[in-house]
Amino acid sequence: MAKTNLLVSLIFVLSLLCSSTADDPYRFFTWNVTYGDIWPLGVKQQGILINGQFPGPQIEAVTNDNLIINVYNSLPEPFLISWNGLLQRKNSWQDGVYGTNCPISPGNNFTYILQVKDQIGSYFYFPSLAFHKAAGGFGGIRILSRPLIPVPFDPPTGDFTLLVGDWYKANHTDLKTTLDNGQMLPFPDSLLINGRGWNGNTFTVQQGKTYRFRISNVGLMNCVNIRFQGHTMLLVEVEGSHTLQNTYSALDVCLGQSYSVLVTANQPPRDYYIVSSTRFTNPVLTTTAILHYSNSAGKPIDPPPGGPTIQIDWSLNQARSIRWNLTASGPRPNPQGSYHYGLINTSRTIRLANSAGSINGKQRYAVNSVSFNPPDTPIKVADYYKIGGVFSLGSIPDNPTFGGMYLQTSVMEANFRDYVEIVFENYEDVVQSWHIDGYAFWVVGMDGGQWLPASRNSYNLRDAVSRCTVQVYPKSWSAIYMPLDNVGMWNIRSENWARQYLGQQFYLRVYSPANSWRDEYPIPKNALLCGKASGRKTRPL
Repeated sequence: MAKTNLLVSLIFVLSLLCSSTADDPYRFFTWNVTYGDIWPLGVKQQGILINGQFPGPQIEAVTNDNLIINVYNSLPEPFLISWNGLLQRKNSWQDGVYGTNCPISPGNNFTYILQVKDQIGSYFYFPSLAFHKAAGGFGGIRILSRPLIPVPFDPPTGDFTLLVGDWYKANHTDLKTTLDNGQMLPFPDSLLINGRGWNGNTFTVQQGKTYRFRISNVGLMNCVNIRFQGHTMLLVEVEGSHTLQNTYSALDVCLGQSYSVLVTANQPPRDYYIVSSTRFTNPVLTTTAILHYSNSAGKPIDPPPGGPTIQIDWSLNQARSIRWNLTASGPRPNPQGSYHYGLINTSRTIRLANSAGSINGKQRYAVNSVSFNPPDTPIKVADYYKIGGVFSLGSIPDNPTFGGMYLQTSVMEANFRDYVEIVFENYEDVVQSWHIDGYAFWVVGMDGGQWLPASRNSYNLRDAVSRCTVQVYPKSWSAIYMPLDNVGMWNIRSENWARQYLGQQFYLRVYSPANSWRDEYPIPKNALLCGKASGRKTRPL
């Protein structure tokens, strides 16, 4: 079966290459996904490895590159990989979440065909099925600007990735069983940086040189704060947007978010701590890595620098300080600020409120009172083949109901080229983090208390940062503007993975009646089919 799938994949890729008129380069990856023993906290665990690595291999690309990623599933259960922040223009078929893709069954493979069209910046990939994210299988993605496109800072001497997040000593299967039994997860055991615990990573720098650090929160439950002992961070990029270059001594990174900072090795030559600690938690989890000067004269001076803990206003003010650099070029020669998002009238307001509660005696989470219930057939596949009984359009309301929670395969309908305002309302006492697949959006406002129409008076309609993941503080709201310019079936979810797993997500169906390749690519020739779509035909090879 594996040889047959390999042959099909090769034929598919060759046909793609032969039929393509694009001049953009192709980058090929072959990944084998396996279980393996890992000891990130000194306790043996069952980890998910990609080509034997934990974390997985880094993806290096340039704007408009085509990525051909052939994933072999050598696990004993189904598997999918999703791409946190890659826009996948016109191509939700490659999103890698269960609402759009059938899983890769054990012993088989699937070839993802992605183009990082008009994108730059820092992102990551992760396993999206079951509770696999708690076992690893994640890795960094770097998309560099094309050589002729100016970048608003001098080229750094080096480029490092920091994959930071909370971690459990328990196997992911035990954590999944806890959730399946209707219980909440305990507090995590520690934090990891690039899959290792305390002082497990060393980043070597030369005195006087400047380095780029791409920081992604790949964790399960908590925001983290990052500090470089004795050094400051110059923020230059957030999820594909060049930012105003503010200097920070400590930087909050919430679940699913990615930041790029420049750090200059301008201190006396010795080793220094890179510190990560949880935010808004009691107790506070902390871990460290080492910033090692090549001419180091000694070990770091203890203790590692402390950071903010539960101060929400501090974090809120920092988040508001992150602005778009309107004079910088993006992935194309035109400036980032050439699209005047604040001068366009929105055609629809969608208010989304998260909630927690019990359904049938088990812990669940919801959006506008609807707790997502995964169907037996991916929604995108059912929509393409017009298979009834899988989902209903309009099965989640545009506004909070504040009523009892209920299970539903929730899909919101929307029209291609609409321009929408989405307000995330958090009435709970914990920080929320929201991600929208297939889209970047402008974070126009956030504040404490309840959102009201008058809250629009405080919106930033000039230089709000464009990104794909936004935090919402306790008893607070965050508002975004988003053009619906990407046809498809797109996942809107909590980045708190227990909440996502237990229902705090839904799908946005952005529809174009044209049924044209101009608006959306057709079903891939190598698409996997399952559930009620089993046995159907895709396009001929």
